[in-house]
Amino acid sequence: MKKLFVSIFVITILFSCNKSTKSNKDKALDEKFDKYKAGFVTALWQINPDWAAAVGYHKFDAILVIPDAAADKKQLDFANAQLDSLKQYHIEELSDKNKTDFHMIKNQLETTIFNIEELKSSEWNPSQYNVCGSFAEILNGNYDTAEVRLRAFNSKMNNIPAYYEAAKKNIRNPTIEHTQLAIDQNLGGSSVFEGDLSAALEKSKLTVAEKKEMLGKAKVSVKAITDYAEWLKKLPNKTPRSFRLGTALYTKKFNFDIQSGYSADEIYKIALDHKKDLHDKMFVLADKLWAKYKGNEPKPADKLDLIKQVIDKISLQHTTPEKFQSEIEKQIPELTAYVKAKDLLYIDPSKPLVVRKEPAYMAGVAGASISAPGPYDKNANTYYNVGSMSGWTAENSESYLREYNDYILQILNIHEAIPGHYTQLVYSNQSPSIIKSILGNGAMVEGWAVYAEKMMLESGYKNSDEMWLMYYKWNLRATCNTILDISVHTKNMSKEAALDLLTREAFQQQAEADGKWKRVTLSQVQLCSYFTGYTEIYNLREELKKAQGDKFNLKQFHEKFLSFGSAPVKYIKELMLSEE
Repeated sequence: MKKLFVSIFVITILFSCNKSTKSNKDKALDEKFDKYKAGFVTALWQINPDWAAAVGYHKFDAILVIPDAAADKKQLDFANAQLDSLKQYHIEELSDKNKTDFHMIKNQLETTIFNIEELKSSEWNPSQYNVCGSFAEILNGNYDTAEVRLRAFNSKMNNIPAYYEAAKKNIRNPTIEHTQLAIDQNLGGSSVFEGDLSAALEKSKLTVAEKKEMLGKAKVSVKAITDYAEWLKKLPNKTPRSFRLGTALYTKKFNFDIQSGYSADEIYKIALDHKKDLHDKMFVLADKLWAKYKGNEPKPADKLDLIKQVIDKISLQHTTPEKFQSEIEKQIPELTAYVKAKDLLYIDPSKPLVVRKEPAYMAGVAGASISAPGPYDKNANTYYNVGSMSGWTAENSESYLREYNDYILQILNIHEAIPGHYTQLVYSNQSPSIIKSILGNGAMVEGWAVYAEKMMLESGYKNSDEMWLMYYKWNLRATCNTILDISVHTKNMSKEAALDLLTREAFQQQAEADGKWKRVTLSQVQLCSYFTGYTEIYNLREELKKAQGDKFNLKQFHEKFLSFGSAPVKYIKELMLSEE
């Protein structure tokens, strides 16, 4: 027994020593990788100054990169050099935090190479050339004095003419849809260099000479922008590229952009099944509500028709074009109070959310969006951008408002603001890993917002048959976004078939369906992020609920999930399940 005890004791000591040695080695490797990440981020910002500014890093605000072949070479050299650097790290030896960061950095670098060498949108998408947004952010920022920001604005203007000349040289056989978007957004955004700049200069303490110099450069800038738009209008384009991406490019872009545990084909099939399930649930509710909204009218035999008729009646309850933005503003504190009362997750009251009219340079793609500050500018405003209906016909405005009726407007605010995008992005900025913030995964970000909608209703928010029916209609939007995007870009779905899917099967108003068709012609894969991310997050929650039983705490799940920043859900899942 004594000999046996000594043997076990010796083995235990050896095991402990090996474990300690391995632990020290792993710790040293993680420290080395942390230093690598710091260098990677610094180098990333040097060649991507506008991206840097968008996340609150303003050291390079005065630089405007000219989008020429030299800039592409710089990006490719950077990506290949960084990929070589990653080879020195064995991912299985890194900590969980750094494993995720490793995956995200590698994906970003490979995406850069794919975009330049295979996707080549710089040739067929003229709308990616637009300086107005980055200059507007300088004017709207509060990260430094107005004078410092305006001097950066002044220096940055020097390259605007060369920027647009390079853009013209890059473009060949552009799509018709992206050409029109480029014209509209550049002409709309040029106001940044006119009224917006003049107003900022008047309030500033710059010298008279500085103001005069800037106004002179601004005129040159506006001319370069308008010349680009006019050049696009007159561009001979007998063989425009199709806006459809095609299966091969789409599959690669899906894998890079979404970073899901599902393939595009898999999530497409899941979405089709989910659409059928939603239709079944909606029919039960609509059938129950028929008498309340349709009286003694005979029920149609077609289930989708019955659902549509009830939805159409409920959708008549909506605000006016004039009150649309103010109604959104009014609901934000109500949602905040509800989340606190139900103890669903902590919301930081010190992070401002400002509802504003959508800036002109952003118009034409989405009707509502969030512009969040980055991790370097955590205390700056988060903007809830609301599309305007000014200039719309009464018919289009009415169609839009029926889509965003009194019920769905609340779900929209959950999605965009609380506890959706605004809340998640505040958490993301607090992540100890800068990588998870700056390389944020769109499917996680959008998926969280879609998950938040259902979670709020499950918790009892405005519980009624009408609210649930409208929620299912809204969830059909995310579901059909995926079906639409994959069908259009890989299955040659026609506009007529797309509009039928959106209006007949997703019960969308014509104005909403027309807008979504426009969006699917201008973007690729992004529309899949909502349903894919939502599906993965919801399934993860249910898996943890089953594993933890009575110990499961919803608030703890939310805060733990959000603590990993905007990492792909499949990596958050690995980390949370490994802890479990």
